[in-house]
Amino acid sequence: MSLLDRGARAFFLSELVSGMSLTLRYMFKKPVTLNYPFEKGPLSPRFRGEHALRRYASGEERCIACKLCEAICPAQAITIEAEPREDDSRRTTRYDIDMTKCIYCGFCQEACPVDAIVEGPNFEFATESREELFYNKEKLLANGDRWEAEIAANIAADAPYR
Repeated sequence: MSLLDRGARAFFLSELVSGMSLTLRYMFKKPVTLNYPFEKGPLSPRFRGEHALRRYASGEERCIACKLCEAICPAQAITIEAEPREDDSRRTTRYDIDMTKCIYCGFCQEACPVDAIVEGPNFEFATESREELFYNKEKLLANGDRWEAEIAANIAADAPYR
Protein backbone atom coordinates (compact mmCIF):
# COMPACT_ATOMS: atom_id res chain seq x y z
CA MET A 1 0.00 0.00 0.00
CA SER A 2 1.28 3.40 -0.79
CA LEU A 3 1.87 6.05 1.80
CA LEU A 4 -0.80 8.28 0.22
CA ASP A 5 -3.38 5.46 0.26
CA ARG A 6 -2.73 4.69 3.94
CA GLY A 7 -2.97 8.34 4.82
CA ALA A 8 -6.31 8.70 3.04
CA ARG A 9 -7.71 5.68 4.87
CA ALA A 10 -6.55 7.03 8.21
CA PHE A 11 -7.92 10.52 7.47
CA PHE A 12 -11.36 9.34 6.34
CA LEU A 13 -11.57 6.50 8.93
CA SER A 14 -12.74 4.02 6.29
CA GLU A 15 -12.32 0.97 8.57
CA LEU A 16 -14.49 2.62 11.21
CA VAL A 17 -17.16 3.52 8.65
CA SER A 18 -17.24 -0.03 7.24
CA GLY A 19 -17.49 -1.47 10.77
CA MET A 20 -20.35 0.87 11.66
CA SER A 21 -22.21 -0.01 8.44
CA LEU A 22 -21.89 -3.69 9.32
CA THR A 23 -23.22 -2.93 12.81
CA LEU A 24 -26.21 -1.04 11.40
CA ARG A 25 -27.00 -3.88 8.99
CA TYR A 26 -27.14 -6.46 11.80
CA MET A 27 -28.98 -4.11 14.15
CA PHE A 28 -32.17 -4.37 12.09
CA LYS A 29 -32.05 -8.13 11.45
CA LYS A 30 -34.01 -10.60 13.54
CA PRO A 31 -31.76 -11.91 16.37
CA VAL A 32 -30.79 -15.57 16.17
CA THR A 33 -30.42 -16.13 19.89
CA LEU A 34 -33.23 -17.27 22.16
CA ASN A 35 -34.30 -15.77 25.45
CA TYR A 36 -34.00 -19.26 26.97
CA PRO A 37 -36.36 -19.57 29.91
CA PHE A 38 -39.10 -17.79 27.99
CA GLU A 39 -38.37 -19.05 24.47
CA LYS A 40 -37.43 -22.61 23.58
CA GLY A 41 -36.27 -24.09 20.33
CA PRO A 42 -38.01 -27.00 18.64
CA LEU A 43 -37.37 -30.57 19.85
CA SER A 44 -37.23 -33.63 17.65
CA PRO A 45 -39.88 -36.33 18.24
CA ARG A 46 -36.94 -38.66 18.91
CA PHE A 47 -35.50 -36.49 21.68
CA ARG A 48 -34.59 -38.50 24.79
CA GLY A 49 -35.27 -36.66 28.02
CA GLU A 50 -36.69 -37.55 31.41
CA HIS A 51 -38.09 -41.07 31.76
CA ALA A 52 -41.79 -41.75 32.26
CA LEU A 53 -44.09 -44.74 32.72
CA ARG A 54 -47.25 -44.57 30.65
CA ARG A 55 -50.79 -45.72 31.40
CA TYR A 56 -53.55 -47.04 29.19
CA ALA A 57 -56.57 -44.81 28.54
CA SER A 58 -58.42 -46.75 31.24
CA GLY A 59 -55.84 -45.57 33.80
CA GLU A 60 -54.15 -48.94 34.25
CA GLU A 61 -50.37 -48.92 34.06
CA ARG A 62 -48.87 -50.40 30.91
CA CYS A 63 -45.83 -52.14 32.37
CA ILE A 64 -46.29 -55.93 32.41
CA ALA A 65 -43.07 -56.64 34.33
CA CYS A 66 -41.41 -58.47 31.45
CA LYS A 67 -38.08 -56.99 32.61
CA LEU A 68 -36.77 -56.52 29.08
CA CYS A 69 -35.82 -52.91 29.81
CA GLU A 70 -33.92 -54.01 32.91
CA ALA A 71 -32.07 -56.68 30.94
CA ILE A 72 -31.10 -54.44 28.02
CA CYS A 73 -29.98 -51.40 30.06
CA PRO A 74 -26.21 -51.11 29.47
CA ALA A 75 -25.75 -48.97 32.59
CA GLN A 76 -27.84 -51.31 34.80
CA ALA A 77 -29.83 -48.29 35.97
CA ILE A 78 -33.24 -50.03 36.06
CA THR A 79 -34.50 -52.27 38.88
CA ILE A 80 -37.83 -54.09 38.60
CA GLU A 81 -39.65 -56.34 41.06
CA ALA A 82 -43.00 -58.00 40.48
CA GLU A 83 -45.42 -60.24 42.38
CA PRO A 84 -48.41 -62.21 41.12
CA ARG A 85 -51.81 -60.56 41.44
CA GLU A 86 -55.26 -62.02 42.16
CA ASP A 87 -56.39 -61.54 38.55
CA ASP A 88 -53.31 -63.43 37.22
CA SER A 89 -51.95 -60.35 35.49
CA ARG A 90 -48.33 -59.32 35.76
CA ARG A 91 -47.60 -55.83 37.07
CA THR A 92 -44.62 -54.30 38.79
CA THR A 93 -44.48 -53.69 42.51
CA ARG A 94 -41.20 -51.79 42.24
CA TYR A 95 -39.80 -49.94 39.25
CA ASP A 96 -36.73 -47.83 40.00
CA ILE A 97 -34.40 -45.92 37.70
CA ASP A 98 -31.15 -44.43 38.91
CA MET A 99 -30.89 -41.36 36.68
CA THR A 100 -27.30 -40.77 37.78
CA LYS A 101 -26.35 -44.01 36.00
CA CYS A 102 -28.62 -43.59 32.97
CA ILE A 103 -26.86 -42.80 29.69
CA TYR A 104 -30.10 -41.94 27.80
CA CYS A 105 -29.45 -44.53 25.11
CA GLY A 106 -33.15 -45.28 24.57
CA PHE A 107 -32.68 -49.07 24.65
CA CYS A 108 -35.29 -49.41 27.41
CA GLN A 109 -37.86 -47.62 25.26
CA GLU A 110 -37.04 -49.74 22.22
CA ALA A 111 -37.16 -53.02 24.16
CA CYS A 112 -40.55 -52.39 25.81
CA PRO A 113 -43.26 -54.39 23.98
CA VAL A 114 -46.14 -52.23 25.31
CA ASP A 115 -44.52 -48.75 25.16
CA ALA A 116 -44.66 -48.50 28.95
CA ILE A 117 -41.27 -46.91 29.61
CA VAL A 118 -40.47 -43.94 27.42
CA GLU A 119 -38.07 -41.07 27.42
CA GLY A 120 -40.20 -37.97 27.29
CA PRO A 121 -39.69 -34.45 25.99
CA ASN A 122 -38.69 -32.93 29.34
CA PHE A 123 -35.06 -31.85 29.44
CA GLU A 124 -35.37 -29.51 32.41
CA PHE A 125 -35.13 -31.75 35.44
CA ALA A 126 -32.19 -30.36 37.36
CA THR A 127 -32.15 -31.19 41.06
CA GLU A 128 -30.45 -29.93 44.16
CA SER A 129 -29.51 -33.32 45.56
CA ARG A 130 -28.48 -36.69 44.20
CA GLU A 131 -31.35 -38.51 45.92
CA GLU A 132 -33.88 -36.64 43.77
CA LEU A 133 -32.45 -38.41 40.72
CA PHE A 134 -33.52 -41.84 42.00
CA TYR A 135 -36.90 -42.30 40.32
CA ASN A 136 -39.40 -44.75 41.78
CA LYS A 137 -42.58 -46.07 40.21
CA GLU A 138 -44.80 -43.28 41.56
CA LYS A 139 -42.55 -40.54 40.19
CA LEU A 140 -42.28 -42.27 36.81
CA LEU A 141 -46.07 -42.65 36.59
CA ALA A 142 -46.51 -38.98 37.55
CA ASN A 143 -44.12 -38.01 34.74
CA GLY A 144 -46.14 -40.16 32.35
CA ASP A 145 -49.38 -38.48 33.40
CA ARG A 146 -47.83 -35.02 33.08
CA TRP A 147 -46.29 -35.55 29.62
CA GLU A 148 -48.76 -38.05 28.07
CA ALA A 149 -50.02 -35.72 25.32
CA GLU A 150 -46.52 -34.86 24.10
CA ILE A 151 -45.30 -38.45 24.44
CA ALA A 152 -48.23 -39.81 22.42
CA ALA A 153 -47.69 -37.17 19.72
CA ASN A 154 -43.96 -38.00 19.54
CA ILE A 155 -44.64 -41.73 19.27
CA ALA A 156 -47.21 -41.12 16.52
CA ALA A 157 -44.77 -38.86 14.63
CA ASP A 158 -42.02 -41.48 14.92
CA ALA A 159 -44.25 -44.47 14.00
CA PRO A 160 -43.53 -44.43 10.23
CA TYR A 161 -39.82 -44.84 10.91
CA ARG A 162 -39.99 -47.77 13.32
